[in-house]
Amino acid sequence: MARIFETPLYPYQRSADQDPVAPVRHPVVVVGAGPVGLAAAIDLATSGVPVVILDENDKVSWGSRAICFAKRPLEILDRLGCGQAMVDKGVVWNVGKVFFDERQVYEFNLLPERGHKRPAFINLQQYHFEKYLVDRVRELHAEGKPIEIRGGNRVKSVGQRDGHVHLEIETPDGAYAIDADWLIACDGAGSPIRAMMGLDFIGRTFEDNFLIADIVMEGDDFPTERWFWFDPPFNRGQSTLLHKQPDNVWRVDFQLGWDIDKEEEKKPENVTRRLKAFLGDDAKFELEWVSIYTFQCRRMAKFRHGHVLFAGDSAHQVSPFGARGANSGLQDTDNLVWKLKLVIDGKAPEVLLDSYDEERIHGADENILNSTRSTDFITPKSEISRTFRDAVLELSEHYEFARPLVNSGRLSVPCTYDGSSLNGPDDEKMPPRTRPGSPACDAPIGDARVDGGWLLDRLGGCFQLVTFDVDAPDRLDVDGIEIERVSLSARDDPGGALAERYLGGRESAVYLIRPDQHVAARWVGFNETAVRDALNKAVARDTDRG
Repeated sequence: MARIFETPLYPYQRSADQDPVAPVRHPVVVVGAGPVGLAAAIDLATSGVPVVILDENDKVSWGSRAICFAKRPLEILDRLGCGQAMVDKGVVWNVGKVFFDERQVYEFNLLPERGHKRPAFINLQQYHFEKYLVDRVRELHAEGKPIEIRGGNRVKSVGQRDGHVHLEIETPDGAYAIDADWLIACDGAGSPIRAMMGLDFIGRTFEDNFLIADIVMEGDDFPTERWFWFDPPFNRGQSTLLHKQPDNVWRVDFQLGWDIDKEEEKKPENVTRRLKAFLGDDAKFELEWVSIYTFQCRRMAKFRHGHVLFAGDSAHQVSPFGARGANSGLQDTDNLVWKLKLVIDGKAPEVLLDSYDEERIHGADENILNSTRSTDFITPKSEISRTFRDAVLELSEHYEFARPLVNSGRLSVPCTYDGSSLNGPDDEKMPPRTRPGSPACDAPIGDARVDGGWLLDRLGGCFQLVTFDVDAPDRLDVDGIEIERVSLSARDDPGGALAERYLGGRESAVYLIRPDQHVAARWVGFNETAVRDALNKAVARDTDRG
């Protein structure tokens, strides 16, 4: 039986757009059917925005590639209708362990508190993830939602004309052209769209080399945890990372150093030799995927270029340590789509899309900073740096103060848009974790004896006013934008998580939540004028912008 990444899931079919002489115009075209492009398209279609996805391939990615998916992206995928399938298939984990030589120096728990629907992380091969997204596209299409995926469609040129984008596309049946009001480029690190537009990255490129080996191995000799070794006996002077994936697949990541012969290192016999030094001569496994990579911590100077918007790896790249690639790409689309819909619907000015640049460049810079620090700790560039790192590792085994200095990859956390021009008023006596700009924090709601659900399951897709023991209208219309109310009280909070995460000692609170589940503003009580002003600010309609 063919494996999932060998099977065409969206094979080329001739489109009606290939027949007219004049290009057909679409509201939105997404280039790239990877995780980020598919997520963007699903979000658009569920919002009622017609979208066409173009990809020169016709199947999911070969190899595991991205495997670690964090809590916040899983919450985003819940809203898109894919989260449960991911968690059901994925390997759930919260605990990581760090080793120096052969000794464990410490361990950490990424989700120490209870009362969250989703775990800190799951491990899942990217090809499974992409298939769930393609299945969701098909499901939406069958329901009559305005979404279409076209495999075997390679964009060969792109240009902007009078407020829209013109694309020339190559197919097995020849070339054709379409126009798009908006183009979202999710075509990966090598982004042909970015190259066609003469754009590039700014930032830093690292010279070190790493070998990924995904192996199929029976048995449970290793627990479901993230294990990271500094200077282990089986890979002296370097590092090694181990992750468990579904279907008895394990990810082993070996640091190789700078001056290597990549083709020689990728040969099966040499990969097997490394694996046996790690796992033991008697270990039985099969190689599923092998790759050698170097990496960059770079981004585009701007993510928006007129009516072309870049997201995911086409906009920014980071090292794989910390699982910040696909996770940050999903946060890109989560930030972009609601803004684009409001602009398309004429309910917000185009300047709102400049906040996509503002907020997601903030997120990219945060990821690049953390990835760069991780890489510098994992791969010291001088003897002084190595001496410092090794001393930190030695101390961390016995002294808690040293453990925050250990950096085996600061793992992906949700981005808070501090300082965003869209943020409204804040009562600073409320908990910092739910301040304006932050993603809403999940909590159980309802009767503790019954599954009353989760707060985040009731949020997203539109503006909402979450009230805690406050009277307010069930709906508000602010110049064509509706705000729905989510009313909560003490009886919805039997365990106290809502109060701890949202009230912080206050007796009442009102939160304005954006369609991407981020907090726009918060108050102790309800004031309609204040809410209206905060919404206008959140969609760039405030008078201060002119």
